[in-house]
Amino acid sequence: MANNIYLLGTLVTPLAGAIIALLFASDNRLQRIIGLLTGLVAWCFSAVLLSQVYQTGVQTYALGNWIPPYGIVLVADTLGGLFAFMVTTIMVGGLLYTLQSHDKCMKLPAFLPLFLLMEVGLVGAMLTGDLFTLFIFMELMVLASVSLTAISDDRYGLEAALKYIFISSMGTLFLLLGIAAMYATLGTLNMADIAEILQSGERQLLAPASALMLLCAFLLKSAVFPFHFWQPDFHTTAPTPVSAMLSSIVVKVGVYGIIRLVTLLYVEEATLLEPLLSTLGIIGILFGSLGAIRTYNAKRMLAYSTFAQIGFILVGIGWGGTLALIAALVYAFNHAFIKSSLLMLMGVVASYTKVKTADFAFVSGIGRKLPALAGWLVLLGGLSLAGIPPLNGFISKLALVQAGVAREDWINLSLLVGFGILTLIYMIRAWQNIFQRGPTPTTTETKAEGDSLLAPFLLICACLLLGIVFAEPLMQLITETVTQIEDANIYISAVKSIAEGP
Repeated sequence: MANNIYLLGTLVTPLAGAIIALLFASDNRLQRIIGLLTGLVAWCFSAVLLSQVYQTGVQTYALGNWIPPYGIVLVADTLGGLFAFMVTTIMVGGLLYTLQSHDKCMKLPAFLPLFLLMEVGLVGAMLTGDLFTLFIFMELMVLASVSLTAISDDRYGLEAALKYIFISSMGTLFLLLGIAAMYATLGTLNMADIAEILQSGERQLLAPASALMLLCAFLLKSAVFPFHFWQPDFHTTAPTPVSAMLSSIVVKVGVYGIIRLVTLLYVEEATLLEPLLSTLGIIGILFGSLGAIRTYNAKRMLAYSTFAQIGFILVGIGWGGTLALIAALVYAFNHAFIKSSLLMLMGVVASYTKVKTADFAFVSGIGRKLPALAGWLVLLGGLSLAGIPPLNGFISKLALVQAGVAREDWINLSLLVGFGILTLIYMIRAWQNIFQRGPTPTTTETKAEGDSLLAPFLLICACLLLGIVFAEPLMQLITETVTQIEDANIYISAVKSIAEGP
């Protein structure tokens, strides 16, 4: 369907919310309410959009009624619709968390507008059909998240933000060089147009170089080894709702870009890229898991864990084929709910300390002074991350193992399963330190009130539902998604039909 209003609404709603929130800069409570309502409206738009994509096919919207490839077009196939729905759902959780958070930075007039602009960048990156617009949305996402980290209550927030903005510049350079090479070679930046030209099998001089540069940019955005070194400081020092978004959905922009690269743009080169992706994935699983075991801070542990979890997804993409892509997408979707809830829970734990930190030296034994619900939620989230049934993390791990068996890649499958056990080790150790040990001298005194458990409670409930009730519907949706993206002509035809008219 051309000019689908729900497609435009999913993108424009958080932008409008950011502008409205700025108009009420003097009333912080009202800003937070506006942010939550905006997030809920955007979520409704994305839910309807995903339903329409699933039932009737690819949805498009030509901005300014310019006909592609000369104008910018928004495109929602099942992959874009699924990722946009994932983003808006997790963002609602983040906005809900801000309502009862005690962070000082959230009282600043710029916090909510920046948070909503981060959502604009995320949703836009998932729904754009144009490479240069993808760059614009990714940079908007980066600038918003960097600003939010720089104003964090953590004294190292500004340092971490500066580190990331310099490192991100390298990713920006890769992305711009890849886009420039693509335009110089093919004379277009419309992804459907590029895909149609590359289907011919011709590879002009700069086309392979463009693929490599785009891949490097997406790997850096996903914090994949060896582009991972910026992530622990950045994710740890960010305000809790921001770090929850960074480790759950912001890193998925790179994953989304890699999937587009190997299923739409450079399908022929996919067989060359896939072994590299699976190797980087295995390295990431090992390095991230060992880093999580050795770290001193609960939020930092989860930041390192993100290396490992993205590694699992990369292995699925690297294996290639229908089953492996299904496993990768199931893993990416479920991971967003698990990781965002766990980071919010660690934020709640830190909010009860006198110095507001998630360092194990200050939170070991503090769990006995927290609401009993907090301990159960952290345990459930940790078990889900480790892939214990009947939680949604088990569905992700099971799908990945089935894909590995079908691929008959026994070495990588063995490494994947073996290293996956490390997740259970560091999550159970963290839970025991916080909730099973007696109070230490640094945790004998706690604040009377901390952040609300409502947002992480709802996300953990979603993890249970996705593992027990909605596992089969999710698998059906993602199977349909993979079926569609494996046939690039479906995407190409939907965009080309705009020029043909009704």
